Amino acid sequence: MTPARAKHDLTSARKRAEDLRSQIRHHDHRYHVLNQPEIGDSEYDRLYRSLVDLEAEHPSLVTPESPTQRVAGEPSEGFESVEHPQPMLSLGNVFDGDELREWHARVARLIERDDFALVCEPKIDGLAISLIYRDGRFERGVTRGDGLRGDDITPNLRTIRSIPLVLQTDAPRAVEIRGEIYLSRAEFDRLNEQRADAGEQLYMNPRNTAAGSLRQLDPAITAARGLDIFAYQIGWMEGGLKGGAAPAATQREALQWMSDAGLPTNPHTERFESVDAAAEFCASWADRRSELPYDIDGVVVKVDDFSLQRQLGTVGRDPRWA
Repeated sequence: MTPARAKHDLTSARKRAEDLRSQIRHHDHRYHVLNQPEIGDSEYDRLYRSLVDLEAEHPSLVTPESPTQRVAGEPSEGFESVEHPQPMLSLGNVFDGDELREWHARVARLIERDDFALVCEPKIDGLAISLIYRDGRFERGVTRGDGLRGDDITPNLRTIRSIPLVLQTDAPRAVEIRGEIYLSRAEFDRLNEQRADAGEQLYMNPRNTAAGSLRQLDPAITAARGLDIFAYQIGWMEGGLKGGAAPAATQREALQWMSDAGLPTNPHTERFESVDAAAEFCASWADRRSELPYDIDGVVVKVDDFSLQRQLGTVGRDPRWA
């Protein structure tokens, strides 16, 4: 084969690989995030196998963000401890509507106004993690740890198919997405059925099982556990969108941007103009939590406006604005 012909074939293969990856990412998002598949398993498998074969024929085309690289490499010997550029804070607790109104009143006194909106979302009973995207590509994933340092579990997080390896929208040069990794009740039951059939001790609960799954030294084991994620916050970032703008000025806008980027966000999140409406929302989930396919342990309430969040700041390790 002449050099010119080889170059033409490689260029053609590269375009074909990019097209296959784009199709696979689209269908992964439809299936794993939106729960609205457009094609059957056999057609998806055909697309995936075509990409595997193409990359095998042209190894130089393999990229870290290729769908074929979600589970790759040898088991690691341990996890590297990583410092969070911005601490991952804990949350203060209130236990009823009256205590929520007291928190709201404290916030109102601090900012000298009470006409601020609140965003409420179910608090997933899982594990908080930090996802770092650079130039729109997934670079690193770290556990919350003690809030100041966590463990680098990037290979394991890459196996979770609802975490996009490439963001689907314009993104800052680097951005941290915070989310909660969880195990659905259906997946928990499936894993325990397998263990019962094998005569093994059953797992205790979905949260502990999710935690153990994330800390497997072999990513292939994590991949088999059926973990999922809800993104809930934009952390730190470098640069802005095209033109320099930030992705969002409010929590509601942040959730919409993350959803547009291909990250799952909780569909039961709501925005309220009054604390009374927020309190009713929180109370309603005390009775309705069993309707969800995953466990929750409360509702997170946040001041919607980011400028007010910055004004409120933190006390200790708790944000005053949540």
